[in-house]
Amino acid sequence: MQFASVRLVTADLDRLVSFYESLTGVEPTRPAPVFAEFRLGGASLAISDESLIRQFNAGAAVAASNRSAMIEFQVDDVDALHEQAKSLDADIVMPPSDMPWGNRSMLLRDPDGNVVNIFVRGRRDSRQRPGE
Repeated sequence: MQFASVRLVTADLDRLVSFYESLTGVEPTRPAPVFAEFRLGGASLAISDESLIRQFNAGAAVAASNRSAMIEFQVDDVDALHEQAKSLDADIVMPPSDMPWGNRSMLLRDPDGNVVNIFVRGRRDSRQRPGE
């Protein structure tokens, strides 16, 4: 099995696509007017209009209702992305902060309210057990 993508369902496809295009610097493919895909390393971030879900997936997902999953992007410089996120008028939930496990991370919300974690891996704390 290979992890392929995470898909966000939205009521405003163009707004969400524009946000992630600006955040990632990646131009999405648009195989259909109601669908976009960002290919990022080994996985993709897909975005579809909620009309697609209603038509083919019996309403299995509801736009802008996520309160449990986080979309995570590993970057080289969290602080530089923080400045970029401010220019996007993103809702910054947590400014760049050093985590106890060594990562530097910031949290923001996309226009639909999905939490996005932007992080850079740090050195592991010698007190951590493998896998933490």
